[in-house]
Amino acid sequence: MKFNIGILCSGELGFDILQSLSKKIEIQFIFTDNKSDSIKSYANKNMIPLFIGNPRNYDSSVFLKKFKTDIVFSINYIFIVKKEILKHPKYYAINIHGSLLPKYRGRTPHVWAIINGERETGVTAHIMEEGCDTGDIVMQKIIEICDEDTGANVLNKYKRIYPLMIMELIEIIKNNDIKRIAQDNNKATYFGKRVPEDGLINWDWQKERIYNWVRAQALPYPGAFSYLNKQKVIIDRICYSDYGFDNNMPNGLILKTEPVVLVKTPNGVVELSKVRGSTVFIKNEIFNIHENRKF
Repeated sequence: MKFNIGILCSGELGFDILQSLSKKIEIQFIFTDNKSDSIKSYANKNMIPLFIGNPRNYDSSVFLKKFKTDIVFSINYIFIVKKEILKHPKYYAINIHGSLLPKYRGRTPHVWAIINGERETGVTAHIMEEGCDTGDIVMQKIIEICDEDTGANVLNKYKRIYPLMIMELIEIIKNNDIKRIAQDNNKATYFGKRVPEDGLINWDWQKERIYNWVRAQALPYPGAFSYLNKQKVIIDRICYSDYGFDNNMPNGLILKTEPVVLVKTPNGVVELSKVRGSTVFIKNEIFNIHENRKF
């Protein structure tokens, strides 16, 4: 049995999975957003019918009427989907979400999981509803978060697992063997969209929180940052140091600059192992919480 499959996707993750799936299945149509240029270009180059924009703002019913679709898969799609899309496929509309639902509903769940010090995350396939990441679970895969994993590392793990899950789901649906497990909303957590400005480091945090904060947002993400003499300093990696300190010293104080930069936190010292660009660090200066704040 050959299924007609529509794909809703956005961003780099959506594009990478789209390319991988295109080698294994025929894609009937694609929905994406205005900013996902690689997806738009791919669809045009391969002559795949394309709907661009938020389907809640633009009528997608005329577009959908052209197709008899069996399954719709949503992959990193940035819009909440309208009922007409959910009801369009003959069998299922399935979202692939980067967490172990019902935990970490919402945007960039893998980044939030690292920030919060989780030891594992995962990928969940669930039946799509009009709510955000609700709907019965049909498949889950657990992914380990290692001590040095960055947000980009975990995303690369997703890129390997997403296509495998989708192909496995297609076979399960062909065999009429799909099993649905209702999400327990009492256990649900939700985390919102992140923007670059959200990366500001609070040096009053424990060193473990700062460590996770930095690695979750490291390159190629916008990065965790602080201010030093009104200059924005983006930090991509830190490590713990056993260098001594006085608890009365202010947090964010630069204790040493050679051969490495060491900064005081409430429960220990951290080394700035990787900083973007060039910054002059001076001993006894203090990282600012705000750009124009003076001490």
